[in-house]
Amino acid sequence: MYFKELDSFIRSFTKLPGIGEKSARRIAFFLLKSDKQLAHELSQNIKQLVERIHFCKTCGGFTTSEICDICSDPTRNAELLCVVEEPSDIFLIENTGEFRGYYHVLMGALSPIDGVGIEDLRFKELEARLQLGVIKECFIATNPTLEGDATADYIVRSFKKYPVKFTRLSHGVLTGSSLEFSDKYTLSLSIRNRRPLIGA
Repeated sequence: MYFKELDSFIRSFTKLPGIGEKSARRIAFFLLKSDKQLAHELSQNIKQLVERIHFCKTCGGFTTSEICDICSDPTRNAELLCVVEEPSDIFLIENTGEFRGYYHVLMGALSPIDGVGIEDLRFKELEARLQLGVIKECFIATNPTLEGDATADYIVRSFKKYPVKFTRLSHGVLTGSSLEFSDKYTLSLSIRNRRPLIGA
């Protein structure tokens, strides 16, 4: 038995992270036997999500306006800038309550194997912010992976000419893992005890 609509749904959902063919099929069958209102509600929420939320022009985080709430908050410490790989990382760090500066999203990490090079990330935008001379500490909160470490190293080596103190997450967050798998307490300690980085 074959339905092109079902096949199309499954192929679309398997493009999402963490969802394989079996999971996509299970979701499809669940929606088919559920009240149609649930499917319509899900469809509407997805549409609103992608149409209303976009990237902040300043930091690259998520926002429903031109500039996000964090970037437009004058009470935050303008001398502190936290560099993260993905917009979702901002939520994790904000949840700890340990950081009160601003953010800069790179949109990934250096990974030659995956074809992600210097020109693919928001390094030029980062340098433009450092050039303003306001930032005193650049807290690099990339994931403690080979790619995250390589990205942190590149930032320090490339921008050490600016009078900025570069710091990194302290030990506590497991090496080889990502921020999303760290509990709030561990991440809080890693931010609070962040360590200085010395350029190569």
